[in-house]
Amino acid sequence: MEHKGNILVVDDDQAMRNSLLEWFESGNHRVCCVGSGEEAIKKMEEGGFDVVITDLKMPGIDGLEVLRNAKRLDSHTEVVIMTAYGTVETAVNAMKEGAYDYVVKPFSPEEIDLIVKKIIEHQSLIRENILLREQLHERYSFENIVGKSSKMQEIFALVENIATSNITVLIQGESGTGKELIAHAIHNASLRKDNPFITVSCGALPETILESELFGHEKGAFTGAIARKEGRFEMASEGTLFLDEISEMSQKSQVDLLRVLQEKEFRSVGGKEVIKIDVRIIAATNRDLDKEVEEKRFREDLYYRLHVVPINLPTLRERHEDIPLLVKHFLQKYNNEYNKEVKKVSPSAFNVLLQYNWPGNVRELEHVIEHTILMTKGETILEKNLPDKLQRNSKVKTDETYLAKKHLKLKEMTEQFEKQCVISALQSAKGIKKEAARILGISPRNLSYFIKKYKIS
Repeated sequence: MEHKGNILVVDDDQAMRNSLLEWFESGNHRVCCVGSGEEAIKKMEEGGFDVVITDLKMPGIDGLEVLRNAKRLDSHTEVVIMTAYGTVETAVNAMKEGAYDYVVKPFSPEEIDLIVKKIIEHQSLIRENILLREQLHERYSFENIVGKSSKMQEIFALVENIATSNITVLIQGESGTGKELIAHAIHNASLRKDNPFITVSCGALPETILESELFGHEKGAFTGAIARKEGRFEMASEGTLFLDEISEMSQKSQVDLLRVLQEKEFRSVGGKEVIKIDVRIIAATNRDLDKEVEEKRFREDLYYRLHVVPINLPTLRERHEDIPLLVKHFLQKYNNEYNKEVKKVSPSAFNVLLQYNWPGNVRELEHVIEHTILMTKGETILEKNLPDKLQRNSKVKTDETYLAKKHLKLKEMTEQFEKQCVISALQSAKGIKKEAARILGISPRNLSYFIKKYKIS
């Protein structure tokens, strides 16, 4: 049977070492046990540990120093602290230095086994995501669009189905979701791929200039028109015209575009000759066009002309499972561009990327990876290399986790104390419940509740 994980146990108590060795070996882990922090560091320098389980208080090098060295030697190694009741606060501080979790002695083998199981599963996921084989990357890549999520796979399939037709496509999605990449993918998979792909940003141009950009103009058509200019429709002949930010078009421009889509012809500004067109139209918007139509800002008839095949791109928040693939893709891209050799992302830095909400979607993630590669020295992106706003976001969530864990441990300790008090009172009262209740200063009914709650015989 394949081994599950490599574990280093560090404790000056021989009985504790033997107990954990027996337990984890029975679970098919590889286990190494040492009795001091000094020995632990030597073993860690040899490498190869997924998890280090260390006592906090030890002679010489203590558990905190073991933690620091573990993270220094291999940022992927996770550390679990074993501590006594009196040093729980120190254990919480150790988590702030990078410990994965802590357990309070005495603890059951099942309790620490559950923590180790979570660590091994998490590390397996990281390895699958960050160190993906190249063939896996290619499997989930489509014209530089990366994604293995079900939503992206559905879009890839749709693009392949419609690419070879001349059907009009409307791509909708938030800014940064990759609308132009999808438009390029449709064009490149179509029969028009050897002809032009022309882009017009409808929101960047005033109405009068947009008209000239789309349809061209004749010499003398207006002040400054010193020569004939070919419009984007002509430039895209037998190819694809991508109308980005279509919702920003003025009402007049919408009417002009509708006429062209209906009649497959137009006249340039100031021109008399009718120009026939053979162009595929792909439009895109980051707005809800249904709402724009409802509120009379976008023409309903044009909407239906464009909305023949709609493609709705998901936000990055809706496809979190694609973040590892995207990170690997951008690492390769910007390593090549900047001649860098940043090969991986540390678990703590990767957790920060996963926790962030990505309002700017894939474009924002790409900019973050590009920036971080430039800021990184060595082969591994560390949490400190990430932009400050991502680190601040992660700190808020991490602090909330610490508080939740402290509350949970306090609750467990309180319940243990309550149970022991009830047992002691019953022993002092020789099992007489009325007398035990008097000793505790509670009613016999409340005593019965605690006996039942803690299953005291």
